[in-house]
Amino acid sequence: MDDRIGQALAAAIAAGDQVRGTTSPNPPVGAAIISAAGELVGVGGTQPAGGAHAEIMALAAAGERTRGGVAVVTLEPCNHRGRTGPCSHALVEAGIRQVHYVHSDPNAQAAGGAEYLRDHGVEVVQLSTTVPALKSWLSALRLGRPHVTLKFAQTLDGFTAASDGSSQWITGEHSRRDVHRDRLHRDAIIIGTGTALADNPSLTARLDEATPPERQPRRVVIGTRDLSGYAENLHRLGFEQYPEISVAMAALWDKGDRDILVEGGAGLASGFIEEGVVDTVRAYLAPMLLGDGRGILSRAVGQTLVDAARFHLDDVSRLGEDVLLEFSRKD
Repeated sequence: MDDRIGQALAAAIAAGDQVRGTTSPNPPVGAAIISAAGELVGVGGTQPAGGAHAEIMALAAAGERTRGGVAVVTLEPCNHRGRTGPCSHALVEAGIRQVHYVHSDPNAQAAGGAEYLRDHGVEVVQLSTTVPALKSWLSALRLGRPHVTLKFAQTLDGFTAASDGSSQWITGEHSRRDVHRDRLHRDAIIIGTGTALADNPSLTARLDEATPPERQPRRVVIGTRDLSGYAENLHRLGFEQYPEISVAMAALWDKGDRDILVEGGAGLASGFIEEGVVDTVRAYLAPMLLGDGRGILSRAVGQTLVDAARFHLDDVSRLGEDVLLEFSRKD
């Protein structure tokens, strides 16, 4: 990959990262345009559903400098007309001579953009890399349900709270800030009624207490216990309640949610593991030992090691004195 393509790809990936959490049910795509003179002249990310796709945003930013240029896109340009026109057609009309893209579009309705481009004289190259911002969306399309991330914080010996129930704060400030940054990228945050009643959470992304982001993930509670008169923050901010996991998953898919975060508690986490719908785990590991306390799960989800839910280690990062471990499901 030459340097100009590499720089454009980095810009496109960054644009996709920036819009992640705002585009569902559409994917958080990024695009960049290189002019015929070799300059990066336009970068864009997909807008909220019904708005322009990444390629259209990048083309608009480039203006007349698209003629004879190169487009670099994180996902194969779409080839269908929905609420917006096909991006593959727009690239041809803009005079783009070459398109580099990363992931093929798994959506049968939108696929075919690469073929259309080739048929209209555009050189098309698929890049051999991956785009993290698209992981959850690609997984959701493959599974036909929202991609589920289970998040928890634990001590070195595996406890999420002390024996008396206290859990603030197991992890440090760096981890707590990371949790809020991560929430911004999710379509929905899910807890159980037990957590709603015990913690009165807000389930918001708060990077800056003075000016919280306008866009917030959907707040969802699963369980049949009555929350009226309780969980004041959820009632003030608005939430949805579903009786069980399968009902919530179907409803959230129909609403366009593709990337959801499960935050607790142990009973709900056990239920998602038992349903076999945990795709990713984000485990915040704090440098402390308790010896006793409350675990991540409320019950056994397997009787032997053969029955255990298994995951691949994807990434390890340090957050102050804590460590974030990220895993994906081992199929």
